[in-house]
Amino acid sequence: MLPKIRKIVYATGLGPAAPYVFRYALALARLHKAEIVAVSGIEPLSPFAQSLVELHISHAMSEEMHKKGREAVKENLRRRIRALCEKEENGDGPEGCGVSDIRIVEGQPAQVVLAVAEEIDADLIVMGSHRHTVLGEAVLGNTTSKVLHGTGRPVLVVRIPEGYREEGF
Repeated sequence: MLPKIRKIVYATGLGPAAPYVFRYALALARLHKAEIVAVSGIEPLSPFAQSLVELHISHAMSEEMHKKGREAVKENLRRRIRALCEKEENGDGPEGCGVSDIRIVEGQPAQVVLAVAEEIDADLIVMGSHRHTVLGEAVLGNTTSKVLHGTGRPVLVVRIPEGYREEGF
């Protein structure tokens, strides 16, 4: 029996190649009539950095700034997805492209992607990869390899072409 793909997690770092990867998620969503949940993890400040910030502003003010920052990033991602949907001749905005939710979560990006995929019971995770060397991945570790090794769900890793940059993003 062929697998059913109903929910796709599109993991993005919001970089210039994000539209390239999104097109794969969009194509699969259209093919399978699936919904897309766009996810981006924002690494939190280290405890040391947070304590430095709070030397100058209150904890409440710091929390408010983080909240506003997350909302700005979420709106930026929503705008970028809307523009890409319109470019792909579907001017209905994110919902018209099958994007049911956009989540910007503070945490380690791989852990955020894994948690959201588990929470929504995703059938597929779509994400990009820039890495070109096995040694670099082994030494540095990256979000893609951490997600691949941290889940039992299928993961489509889209190789981003060298030097790729989407105009207008």
